Amino acid sequence: MSCHSIPNSNGKASNGKNGKCLTFALAGNANVGKSVIFNQLTGSNQIIGNWPGKTVDRAEGTLSFEGHEIRIIDLPGIYSFSTFSMEELVSRDYVALEKPDTVINVVDASVLERNLFFTLQLLEMQAPLVLCLNQVDVAKNKGMIIDKEKLEAALGVPVVFATATRGEGIYELVREAVKVAKHKPKLKHLKYRKDLEDRIEKLKQIIEKENLGLQYPARWIAIKLLEGDTEITRIVSKKSKLVSDSAKGIAQELSNSCQEQCFSVIASERYALASSIAASALQQSEVKTNFSDKLEWLTTHRVLGYFTSAGVIAGLLLWTFFVGNGLSNLISSGLSFIKPVNPSLSASQPILAIILNGVWGGFSAGITLIIPFVIPFYLLLALVESSGILTRVAFMMDSAMHKIGLHGKALIPIILGYGCSVPAIHSCKIMETRRERLLAAFAITFAPCSARTIVLFGMVGLFVGIQWALLLYVVDIAIIFGLGRVAMKAVPGKSTGLIMEMSSFKVPSLKVVLKQTWTRTKSIIYVVFPIYIVGSALIQALYVYHVLTPISNAMSPLTVGWLGLPVAAGILLILGVVRKEFVLLAAVAIFGSTNLALYFSPVQLVVVALVAMLYIPCVSTIAILVKEFGWKAATTISLANIAAAVLIGGLAFRLLTLFQ
Repeated sequence: MSCHSIPNSNGKASNGKNGKCLTFALAGNANVGKSVIFNQLTGSNQIIGNWPGKTVDRAEGTLSFEGHEIRIIDLPGIYSFSTFSMEELVSRDYVALEKPDTVINVVDASVLERNLFFTLQLLEMQAPLVLCLNQVDVAKNKGMIIDKEKLEAALGVPVVFATATRGEGIYELVREAVKVAKHKPKLKHLKYRKDLEDRIEKLKQIIEKENLGLQYPARWIAIKLLEGDTEITRIVSKKSKLVSDSAKGIAQELSNSCQEQCFSVIASERYALASSIAASALQQSEVKTNFSDKLEWLTTHRVLGYFTSAGVIAGLLLWTFFVGNGLSNLISSGLSFIKPVNPSLSASQPILAIILNGVWGGFSAGITLIIPFVIPFYLLLALVESSGILTRVAFMMDSAMHKIGLHGKALIPIILGYGCSVPAIHSCKIMETRRERLLAAFAITFAPCSARTIVLFGMVGLFVGIQWALLLYVVDIAIIFGLGRVAMKAVPGKSTGLIMEMSSFKVPSLKVVLKQTWTRTKSIIYVVFPIYIVGSALIQALYVYHVLTPISNAMSPLTVGWLGLPVAAGILLILGVVRKEFVLLAAVAIFGSTNLALYFSPVQLVVVALVAMLYIPCVSTIAILVKEFGWKAATTISLANIAAAVLIGGLAFRLLTLFQ
């Protein structure tokens, strides 16, 4: 993999191939801009995978800087080095056991005190540290003035100011990190209050005498034993009964002295020290209420917040339709000089029908009915994510989500599911328990992803009316909540409370938004779009040579008798299992026209879109369900999708026919 280089303070790139190879780890809380810094450092030289033997994401990249080849590891965003989550365990083991040359602790400057709680734990681990105060522009807008020298003196580590979204401070950050890696300055020993410090020191001496042979620092082991860390306690108990028994005795002694649990005593002391350090380095000037504060009030208001949340979701859908519809009409007008091919060609000229109806039909359907809706959706989704408003929507929807056994945080992967179910289900790991991850994944399989949105807008929005497409979205939300309550009763366990970082509002970076949009769209253009064309040609070939007819006839009791659809609808639904867009593409290929209103009644268009939205997930979604939850859960979810789609589709056909 080639190395990225960053410009120095004079604007020139810093390159070099002959220096020492270094490893930097980015560590910090969630939503502090760590990923933005990672992208600034590594450019496109990134590998995204899993940590060995774990399901936690691992992001790695390279950087060439002033003669040094630097490997950058982006650790998961965490708040402590406990063992409550796999992310915490992965991060602490990497810092302690892999021993990167420098740990860059990324901190949100606007919430300095809260972020320093994790910084203190890095210092306890004796990590070679550089503190990166990111989002200093946000802190400044809040009237915060941070004294860099005082903060450096209090912590004993170099401090760098940065605004990562604009690339400010990145060169200085790498320069300081290289200095730390080269010279390994002695870390300052931060002490807690005397009664706690004496007990930590007492246990530390016992650990050093026993020589446990662990790679963790002795002081850090002592603190973790007093906190009651299950993993460290388990490891130490196998190594030394003396240390294990001493830790229990000292912890009980401290707990009796303070009249509270030992882990609470240590946490309180960290917070007190973090507060003291922040107060010594921070000055707060008087600031008038700004637009961000007003927006915060509006989006989290106990009444108005629900309207803003509904507005965000509805706006995302309306934007997708109106912009997508405009682009679709514009492209269709540009291609209007090419007339649709007559389906009767299949009998007289089968090869020509395959080429024109299949290849051209797949291309024209992709470029007029698919791409125009995908790009606007992903563009606005990236804006909503980057601005910080998505977390407010999740916060406001917390009480509603508890109705289906989840909390507000689950809304984030569900909304991501409106883009694609695969990364949305993968992102369910932000949920605390397997039960919550499973319930969230179940809900996501019913959310209309971009492929289902294409079917909705391409069949219903264009030929029946936007109001019917939006009505199907409302019906879908009702179905998600209804079936979610059923699933909640079926899956034993209790839902947890909402604990989520509420990052500051910020103006989205155009560069970041466009990059996210392109990353999500390029797979369709590079990989999926050719599949549309080949798949459409294959569908047309199967249609021409009457391979599909027996399948259509076999499914007719369901498709024609119960759902009230044309005989060919069975083929559309089967092919939709591969990718949901194939429901639309197959219709275009079989009927030889993008004007589907000629072959379906308005009721049939609504019903086929509704069934396509609800029935069995595509194969890639099934694959991620199997990977994350196993075959049993994946099969159960898929069968629930099919049953719901068939039942609701048949009822919808009969209800709509009454009012036709």
